[in-house]
Amino acid sequence: MPKFDKSWTLFLDRDGVINVEKKGGYILSWEEFQFEEGALEALAILNGVFGHIIVVTNQRGVGRGLMSMEALRDIHHRMRLLIQANGGRIDAIYACTDADLNSPCRKPAIGMALEAKKDFPAIQFERSVMVGNSVSDMEFGRKLGMYNIWIVSNQESMSSGLADESWKSLYEWALSLRWM
Repeated sequence: MPKFDKSWTLFLDRDGVINVEKKGGYILSWEEFQFEEGALEALAILNGVFGHIIVVTNQRGVGRGLMSMEALRDIHHRMRLLIQANGGRIDAIYACTDADLNSPCRKPAIGMALEAKKDFPAIQFERSVMVGNSVSDMEFGRKLGMYNIWIVSNQESMSSGLADESWKSLYEWALSLRWM
């Protein structure tokens, strides 16, 4: 495991990592949003470790007309406020709202990472970590040379060689970093 410090960037998936994933559906409003157990505490710990913390999330529900951009912005605004109130931070959120599964911004495509690099030029992908709970998250990280953390919050099987580590939750992984 690398020695993470402020020169590293943390990329996080949202659903199933920060908040409880809605199986077979989308989180359409703040009322449906629920933080994963320990996620707020984890983000406070990670705030002290990483130089940048970026969320990259596929949110196809907008492109499919199931929710508005305003609703998505509201969810992210409130999420960030609670994270900040609990000692954590999210520096930026990139959401791919395209309905097209082949969109250049939809993970596993790397468009959201390229946008982040444009906004934060100090990001070095080889000094970045991707934390996610899907194969597309791990493929996204691998394409960019990131260190991959697999959160086993769902039943999707992991293809060998995509994850460098696996943990039950963001919180358990964050706790492991306290002793680095």
